[in-house]
Amino acid sequence: MLRIFFLIILLLHGVIHFIGFAKAFNYGIITQISKEIPKPSGLLWLLTAFLFIAATILFLLKKDAWIFCGFAAVIISQILIFTFWNDAKFGTIANIIILVVVVLSYGTYHFEKTYQKDVKENLQRTNRLKTDLLTETDLLPLPEPVQRYLRYAGVLNKPKLKNIRIVFEGQMREKGKEFFPFTCEQYNFFDEPTRLFFMKATMKGFTVPGYHRYSNAIALMDIRLFGFFPVVKRAGKDMDQAETVTLFNDMCLMAPATLIDKRITWQAIDSNSVKARFTNHAITITAILYFNKEGQLVNFISNDRDVNHYPFSTPASNYKTINSINIMTYGEAIWHYPDGEFVYGKFNLKEVEYNVSELK
Repeated sequence: MLRIFFLIILLLHGVIHFIGFAKAFNYGIITQISKEIPKPSGLLWLLTAFLFIAATILFLLKKDAWIFCGFAAVIISQILIFTFWNDAKFGTIANIIILVVVVLSYGTYHFEKTYQKDVKENLQRTNRLKTDLLTETDLLPLPEPVQRYLRYAGVLNKPKLKNIRIVFEGQMREKGKEFFPFTCEQYNFFDEPTRLFFMKATMKGFTVPGYHRYSNAIALMDIRLFGFFPVVKRAGKDMDQAETVTLFNDMCLMAPATLIDKRITWQAIDSNSVKARFTNHAITITAILYFNKEGQLVNFISNDRDVNHYPFSTPASNYKTINSINIMTYGEAIWHYPDGEFVYGKFNLKEVEYNVSELK
């Protein structure tokens, strides 16, 4: 609702600036402005109108360029309003509203640039790596259920993975609270296990971006209102271990080709489940993977993501072929507390790309 209200203000404010242009060039009888407007000023009124309309379109398309277009429009508009204050002073109210939204949006934009800088640095490294094909020989050390999964996924005779880009839409919540919508983009890198996850959540109409950074087995969660005001900032050994579980979960569900990694040791349980031990630097975590008869990975459970060792699971479903790989497109994140299961995240896969060479 707030988004629609702002779009209306942005568009109407832009359209109103056509009045100044019409007054300067004598297009009709314009009574809203009493002073004469020189033609050069009239062209500025026209330019401002187009800038506001362009900002409206870019905002509607969720393009960051709207911020700079909107800022330029506000500045020129306010100069014109000061020049014709008696007739145009109420336009200042609209300019203030637009400027506030521009500044807050810039906060998220600037915060996201930190994430993008980290992605680019990691891409520069993995772009230098050579990739061999994943063959049957690579599968030999793996338990039969994992081999079956990799064959089902279709990773054989395709390049081994250096990195992956993933885009999700979904819902998240804290215990005792309602779900809020989010979109997220992440890049994972596998030569040096790295997970860079940037989320944009909408809570009570406000944008709350968050950056989860995991590199060199060190994790940081930084969540800020509008990219300016800190809401949550967490780091430390418990976060490092939790994010190691999350990264391994990504490997299992989103990047099955990485399960040949030598940092993983396997223990077969039965024909449809295995226990995995993943070590990254000084951190070792374990998880149990469950497969169906078709070969799909249908659940991942670990007790190592929480200091209290509450089980964490991610049931997965709705497998589809994307970029020639069979992969889950819907998953949930669940805590198994003593008082029952708590679904805190629902994830719908929108995009996935493997061995990416540049920032999208």
